[in-house]
Amino acid sequence: MPNFPDSAGLRVERNEAGELIAHVPGREEAVREAQVARCFPWSFPDSYVSIRDKDGKEVRLLNSLDELDAQSRAVVEQELHDRVFNPQIQRVSSVKHEFGITTIVAETDRGEVSFQIRSRDDVRVLSPTRALFRDVDGNQYELTDLSALDPSSRKRLDQYF
Repeated sequence: MPNFPDSAGLRVERNEAGELIAHVPGREEAVREAQVARCFPWSFPDSYVSIRDKDGKEVRLLNSLDELDAQSRAVVEQELHDRVFNPQIQRVSSVKHEFGITTIVAETDRGEVSFQIRSRDDVRVLSPTRALFRDVDGNQYELTDLSALDPSSRKRLDQYF
C-alpha cells in the first residue's frame, strides 16, 4: 500500500459537469473524474476511504472522513451513498431455503428487495447484532441492529447470529 502524507489541504468537490474533483496536496493538477471507495473494515464506515483517479489508482487514503473540511466531507459522503448500493434492512418478510440457495425478502431504507445468498459465507457478522449480507450478484445489504427489528424478523435471521 502506498504511504501517503496526511490529508491536510485535501479538498473534494463537484465541477459544473457533476464530475468529482480531488485537489490533492503535492499534485500539480486536480484529479478529475475522481472516485471514492470504502476500504476494510466495513465496520468503520467513516474510516479508511480511498480517493482514486479515473483509472482506479489510489491517490490518497483517508484514515478518517474527519480529515476533510465540512464541504469536502459532505461531497464524499454523498458520493459513497450514491455509488454504493448498500440498503439497510429494516424488516424481514421471509427467508426461504431451496436447492442450496437462500432467498431473503426484506424491507430496506430503499424499498422492498428480494436477494439470494448461497451460504453462511455470504453473511459477514460484524457484531452480535450487526451483519452484512452479500447476494449472488455481489450487492450488499446491511443489518445495522438485529435488536431493533420486530420479533418475527429477528426470528427469521437468528440462524446467522
